[in-house]
Amino acid sequence: MPEGPSIVILREAAAGLTGRKVLRVSGNSTQDIARMQGQKVLAVRSWGKHFLLEFKGFSLRIHFLLFGSWRLNEERDRPPRLSLGFSKGEVLNLYACSVRFLEGDLDAHYDWSADVMNAAWDARAARRKLRAQPATLAADALLDQDLFAGVGNIIKNEVLHRIRVHPESAVGALPPRKLGELVTQAREYSFDFYRWKKDFVLKKNYQVHTKSTCPRDGTRLSYRKHLGKAQRRAFWCDTCQRLYQDA
Repeated sequence: MPEGPSIVILREAAAGLTGRKVLRVSGNSTQDIARMQGQKVLAVRSWGKHFLLEFKGFSLRIHFLLFGSWRLNEERDRPPRLSLGFSKGEVLNLYACSVRFLEGDLDAHYDWSADVMNAAWDARAARRKLRAQPATLAADALLDQDLFAGVGNIIKNEVLHRIRVHPESAVGALPPRKLGELVTQAREYSFDFYRWKKDFVLKKNYQVHTKSTCPRDGTRLSYRKHLGKAQRRAFWCDTCQRLYQDA
């Protein structure tokens, strides 16, 4: 599943579509995609894992689910879920994704302060939300898009290793300093992810995700295929990642 940094990269790649008119629409989506024909793209935006094209009176929301992908001025060897054609032969092809329309003002649909890569990100609000759900596991909290929009499973595993917190720690049991580190690193690691992915070295920088040995102490990493309420893959070190639990 593409995480927030990957969607920011797409947003930047597609920024040149702003102000352009959609001349051709096709795809196997069951939505009324023809409504975009002849419409001008007013803005190219993103929120967490959502890629957004804003038109007059409505917006297109794309979620890439588990296996979605995109190509700008290129095609894959499969039918696109949605293809938008522009002048000069330019085309945006979107594959294996969820297509949805949002009516009205886009700002009414999103809390931009919850997006860890948005300039409006509000760390204080994130801490308040965390304190309101003390029984939530740290692993589940990081994957909660209302708390950390854009954070996915890779970022979750890497952030918890970076701050030395076991994924099954209860949020309410974390010392204030660790809670602050969790919030801070959810954003900082996302920007590291973004830079590494643009430089094609993301996987080389994984510390625990899909790895077998902790790079800090050499301990064999623990792995669980389904962990927490989110039931996502988890990799962690039992030596340097402390389990915080209520007494």
